[in-house]
Amino acid sequence: MPISAISTDLLVVGGGLGGVAAALTAAKLGCRVVLAERSTWLGGQLSTQAVPPDEHQWIETSLTSPSYRALREAIRGHYRRAYPLTEDAAGIEHLNPGMGFVSRICHEPRVGALAVEEILSAHIASGAITLLREHTAVDVRRDGRRITSVTLRAPNGDRLEVRATLVADATEEGDLIEPAGLPVVIGAEGRDETGELHAPDVADVHDQQAVSWCVALEYRPGEEHTIPRPDRYEHWRDTIDPRWPASQLSWEDVVPDTLQPRVRPLFAQSPQEAIHTRADDLWQYRRILSRQLLDPAFTGGEITLVNWPQIDYWELPLHGVSPQAREKALEGARSLTLSFVHWMQTEAPRHDGGFGYPELRPRGDVMGTADGLAKEVYIRESRRIRALFTVTEGHIGRQMRGADAGSAIFADSVGIGYYRIDLHPSTSGRNYVDIDCFPFQIPLGALIAADADNFVAANKNIGTTHITNGAYRLHPVEWSIGEAVGALAARVVETGLDPARIREDPRQLTRLQQVLSEDLGVSLAWPEQIRTGGAAFDRVPMSPDDAAPAPALRAVFDRTDGIGRSKR
Repeated sequence: MPISAISTDLLVVGGGLGGVAAALTAAKLGCRVVLAERSTWLGGQLSTQAVPPDEHQWIETSLTSPSYRALREAIRGHYRRAYPLTEDAAGIEHLNPGMGFVSRICHEPRVGALAVEEILSAHIASGAITLLREHTAVDVRRDGRRITSVTLRAPNGDRLEVRATLVADATEEGDLIEPAGLPVVIGAEGRDETGELHAPDVADVHDQQAVSWCVALEYRPGEEHTIPRPDRYEHWRDTIDPRWPASQLSWEDVVPDTLQPRVRPLFAQSPQEAIHTRADDLWQYRRILSRQLLDPAFTGGEITLVNWPQIDYWELPLHGVSPQAREKALEGARSLTLSFVHWMQTEAPRHDGGFGYPELRPRGDVMGTADGLAKEVYIRESRRIRALFTVTEGHIGRQMRGADAGSAIFADSVGIGYYRIDLHPSTSGRNYVDIDCFPFQIPLGALIAADADNFVAANKNIGTTHITNGAYRLHPVEWSIGEAVGALAARVVETGLDPARIREDPRQLTRLQQVLSEDLGVSLAWPEQIRTGGAAFDRVPMSPDDAAPAPALRAVFDRTDGIGRSKR
């Protein structure tokens, strides 16, 4: 097949949130960028994997990166411009299109992809970013400690060799690490290596978080949308894992932090009541389109996103296995989700005493697919680089550090983030590892590969452990990682220094941090009350009838009515 070559300042392989943030930031700072994505959509877990943002409670404040807030406002802006919102909904400053209570901005994956396109559009038009859709890395060339080129394959088989000053692996699974000849970390490190309280005794490459193939469902009263029975339906219906209280085809699961059994129905009340009354049920958990916000003349129904424990696939791992075993795992994840949909439509206990919800309609159009499933499986845990620095549970874990100690302070911080250490059941047989941690920093050393001079990680493939990956893998953290990579690329191009040299030189590190904090408005450290507070802020008001906000949030919520509607 024909092969051509181009040169650029920054090559970003992977168009998820980290990759988009890296490309956007580098372009803003004057770099030439090639952004290659294997899908037709950009956005990664926001769009192709169909997961509404999992975020911390300060996300609507100035502690959050301005560019990430701009992405969220682009999502809201689409709904304001294109949807028939009610007058009340149009007045909500912090609009949550789905009113799902897992996030302050539950939205359709399709709209997430549109918003990403919007924020990149001017940079693509100017030529600062060369966007290559449906391009996959097929070869990585290396000379000593330098990556000399990455070859990308187009859908028609043509190949493009890209030579870049800096190469960023922003793929969802760390796809470039092994082809680049770099050490790769897979699965769980052992306590004998990391000293982590919640690590297994010894390393286990097959200890990988469950993946989930998400699906979107609309409720269409009185209609019939039952899908054919999947081939492995009986397997999923009749198998009970020792960790689990019942079959995954049920309303039963466990509370992640206590592992106590619980039952959460699809609807805690009638679907009609669910439109107007908040309830702790699965339908409202990740609802991505709420009828309450839309004009009564709108002909569509409500849509929810199924990313629930019932579709966590943990039978086989994806990484460190043969291509055949990997494909079997992906097929298993799809089979589980389709089986759960069929079970809900045919056998699930109903809120009104019957069985089955045939009126549940898979919505492939909001996912960019024909079957209602996401374009790609939701990846919680990637292959990881062997980095200059690795974040361990000892740096952020509340139990390991002490109740009021706060997270470790990193002199090379390039961003901040917060999420509980949240590991889903794993392919080794472990159950949830769901534990408190403190709001944390993102150290530059965790982004830089130890064994290459011009290779960095820009996604959930950074220098974390299996344990700390559970806190660093979420949407805003991934964005901040990419933003730091984009700023780093600009400094590499300007100075001619490699990333490790910039980190080692106090003056260069300070200049990079100034670019991030002063030029881009990125927070590099949490206020002390928040850094040491952690779990004291876990509960965040999402509606007026919730508990009063924690004191550190009082000023924010004094300006709103509790769900983001400005007080006027």
